Amino acid sequence: MTHASETRARSFTRLALACSIAVGALSPLAAMAESTLRIAMTAADIPLTHGQPDLGYEGNRFTGITMFDSLVEWDLSQGEKPSTLIPGLATEWAVKPDDHTKWIFKLRPGVKFHDGSAFNADSVVWNVNKVLDKQAPQYAPGQIGMTVSRMPTLRSAQKIDDLTVELTTSEPDAVLPYNLTNLFMASPTAWQKDFAAVPAATTDPAERSKLAWTAFASHSVGTGPFKMDRMVPRQELVLDKNPGYWDPKRIPKVDHVVLIPLPEANARTAALLSGQVDWIEAPAPDAIEQIKSKKFKIYANGQPHLWPWQFSFAPGSPWLDKRVRQAANLCLDRSELKAYLGGFMQEATGIYEKDSPWYGNPDFKIKYDQVAAQKLMADAGFSKDHPVKVKVLTSASGSGQMQPLPMNEYIQQSLKGCYFDVDIAVTEWNTLFSGWRLGAKDPAAQGANAINVSAAVMDPYFGMVRFSSEKAFPPVSNNWGFFASPHVEKLITTVRNSFDPKALDEASGKLHAAIVDEVPFLFVAHDVGPRAISPKVTGVVQPQSWFIDLSLVSKQD
Repeated sequence: MTHASETRARSFTRLALACSIAVGALSPLAAMAESTLRIAMTAADIPLTHGQPDLGYEGNRFTGITMFDSLVEWDLSQGEKPSTLIPGLATEWAVKPDDHTKWIFKLRPGVKFHDGSAFNADSVVWNVNKVLDKQAPQYAPGQIGMTVSRMPTLRSAQKIDDLTVELTTSEPDAVLPYNLTNLFMASPTAWQKDFAAVPAATTDPAERSKLAWTAFASHSVGTGPFKMDRMVPRQELVLDKNPGYWDPKRIPKVDHVVLIPLPEANARTAALLSGQVDWIEAPAPDAIEQIKSKKFKIYANGQPHLWPWQFSFAPGSPWLDKRVRQAANLCLDRSELKAYLGGFMQEATGIYEKDSPWYGNPDFKIKYDQVAAQKLMADAGFSKDHPVKVKVLTSASGSGQMQPLPMNEYIQQSLKGCYFDVDIAVTEWNTLFSGWRLGAKDPAAQGANAINVSAAVMDPYFGMVRFSSEKAFPPVSNNWGFFASPHVEKLITTVRNSFDPKALDEASGKLHAAIVDEVPFLFVAHDVGPRAISPKVTGVVQPQSWFIDLSLVSKQD
């Protein structure tokens, strides 16, 4: 049996067991009266459920925004234009006029956690401290990597009154509200009960906290539209409708959601076609027509997403030569790759495209020009008989990774025509994602001088700052390759200090142009988030976002 067939067999076994558990858990009468939505994810396991998910933004999509809320959230109610920020557990926020390192957030009154305890300013301070205050009993080192790198300037939270908190940053940071969409509010009361239940024989505070978080993750308590019912690791997570959700418009229309990890695209497709699931993420491109012929619906939309190679600027890296970086970008025929993927991608000419207020006016144009690429490589000292050797680290699947193996193999063959000898190293998605913050100089890089990790780019920090600032060098954030430019750093400072929306757009456009001109990436594609869904499922809104609101969805069982 081949490795691929072994993976497929394991996927089918896991799917069959998960479906039998999910169906068996409901009595016949309950099954008739209640609706259950079954979703096959691209993840190989259930994303963490303690409130700060792993596995990239697929984690936030399925175990973050379903069970938890953040102070600031994304509007996922429409798909005609890019998602924007809306009030979540905070109703309003503003930076202090006399001190741009301090923000005041007004909190939503009357919100309850799933356990009935009140959400208030104490809850916010507690949740900030779980990732920032090493002396706090609830401090959770295991949650830091997925959280702090996404909000690196946040330093503390202080209660002003029950419904007001002050957040302090290390420097003026106009994009903090975007960052806070990643900090989910878990119930301090529920966690404290788990902490108190840790055996007295365990005396080490850090170990007691770790055990409490492990217990909490088995029955997570947030304020979100869904409640956690049960979980079987690597098989399924069952969520139940929260009828008491604070936003009446988002009280779920389905009674249960079953999330099943199925990393192999063909296994997901087979599960959909056989009726074992109602919804699959990232269907296999070569199965799209078959899926459509069976009356399933394909949903897709542009996303704030970049599928790149991120180059290493460590000593000895071939990408230190700007001509080599430019040549790689000119050697790739993105339109052909798009056709290869059945049309389910957007061609990347930067982190953003010309319809974005943050595009700017780069001098270097990302396009297909093999002749120009070959000349640049020849000028850099390379030829068909003397190619440059590069190694890219990728995964076989994962959140936002689209179809990583066939895409990287296409790039490998394309770059060969411009004197690149590409070695593709494949690792498990969570290993790749965790190693991303460790950087190109760390053993986790496996000697690679490029890494293929898809990126959310929904705001100037996520799209640009975390990849281009010296302050984002590993392990702080995601400047994996140690890219640095004094000019870019100055532009980043301007962005952080641009609290007026128009000024922020202008500063961000200049920053984007400067980054494209320095080409720290192989700019390949933007995902359109294809998913295939049963016609029994209605009310699906495919936003221009990495996320989707499951509370809006109905299913006819």
